[in-house]
Amino acid sequence: MNPFDAASPFDARYYFADAEFFARWQPFVSEGAQVRYLARVEAALAETLAQIGVCHKEAATEIAHAATLITPEEVYAEERRIQHNIRALVNCIRAKVSDQAKAYVHLFATSADIMDTARALCLREAALQVLLPDLITLERQLIKLARDHAETPQMGRTHGQHAVPITFGFAVSLFVSRLGQRIESIVQAAKNLRGKCAGAVGAYNALALLPGVDPVVVETSLMNRLGLLPSELSSQVVQPEPVCDFVYALVSAWGVLANIADDFRHLQRSEIRELRDKKAADPSSPVVGSSTMPHKVNPKDFENVKSLWKAYMPRLTTALMDQISEHQRDLTNSASMRFVTEMLAAFAYGVHRLRGTLEGVEPDRARMHEVLEQGKDPVSAEPLYVLLALTGHPDAHEAARVLARQARKQGKPLAQVIQEDRSLAPYLDKLSTEQKAVLADPARYLGVAARRTREVCAIWEKRLAVI
Repeated sequence: MNPFDAASPFDARYYFADAEFFARWQPFVSEGAQVRYLARVEAALAETLAQIGVCHKEAATEIAHAATLITPEEVYAEERRIQHNIRALVNCIRAKVSDQAKAYVHLFATSADIMDTARALCLREAALQVLLPDLITLERQLIKLARDHAETPQMGRTHGQHAVPITFGFAVSLFVSRLGQRIESIVQAAKNLRGKCAGAVGAYNALALLPGVDPVVVETSLMNRLGLLPSELSSQVVQPEPVCDFVYALVSAWGVLANIADDFRHLQRSEIRELRDKKAADPSSPVVGSSTMPHKVNPKDFENVKSLWKAYMPRLTTALMDQISEHQRDLTNSASMRFVTEMLAAFAYGVHRLRGTLEGVEPDRARMHEVLEQGKDPVSAEPLYVLLALTGHPDAHEAARVLARQARKQGKPLAQVIQEDRSLAPYLDKLSTEQKAVLADPARYLGVAARRTREVCAIWEKRLAVI
């Protein structure tokens, strides 16, 4: 397929365009992969039937081998002929086995048994085998960045305004914690994805025709063979909540990635410049930032991560809408559920893109120091308020607020105004040397940012080791 013929921008610009990413994800998220997962479930069903004595092992072996030979092209061709996707798959498998084995292809199963189980198997394997290692790599990148800058002072910001100092490592460690928790949620949701083999309405009507066999045990055996949990109870379709939980886990993790990208791109703003793009300092880099402004180096990769989040985050609503199916089942979920694998692929690309982007930028310690030094004086207002309150001032917050506004109006440093206000002398005299030093140089007002950064990084290193 020519990627430029694709209808989806995700396919054309990202999935097909990145050879490494494509090679790792094609076995899980492509349409061909979906057909192969369906065939795997049909094979496992036949093997389970042989295990309980419904058919000979040789018949199951034939069916399992035939399932490995199925191509998406032949299944789609058969579907165009008969207008049913699963029966098309069944017909293609039956065409490759002996007459003795034909009767046992798809026996006791309804289409949703195969489709829902295949979807759960695909999402679980893709999440645990491919997505999880990438997420852990990203989390370790953030841990290293946080540790490297645990003591790099930076002006903290709230509402886009200077607040009080932190360290850059502390700012990053917040994302270490948030992403770590989301990783655990994804793992938990992936492991809780469910399959089923309960028949047309979920009551095991067909399997119950087998004398002396517990249908629930058959279903459990099939799911164990595939490495899945069985649905506790089903209609024709598996209970939708585990897939909803999985999609939510992806979306909430993607929100963390988008927040990282947004904060970091703002740190590259011209008036801030606390984070710099390594390409900007490389004259040999061919990267163009603007079609008309040759000097531009834009944070486009961070912006891409946020932009993809905006495109795919609303699809959580679709997953939630798929909770509703009329009575035992209708087909209003059929098309919409097919897009879950695309969402997984797009999220994985966001992880992939952010990992590469973080490698291409570096904090500017000197600029962080400069910004902090230029803006640190008003910061004295908070420690002043707290220290005055601790030493008995009856209205400490108001006194600090008035002094801060007074300093701004007079164009004087707040530290100077504090010292000139004689009404504060009785309270300031009660302060320790360390407390007075914070008022004199608010850049020291860092709390336990460095310690907490290291503690959080250590916590998540341990938790990653057992995921």
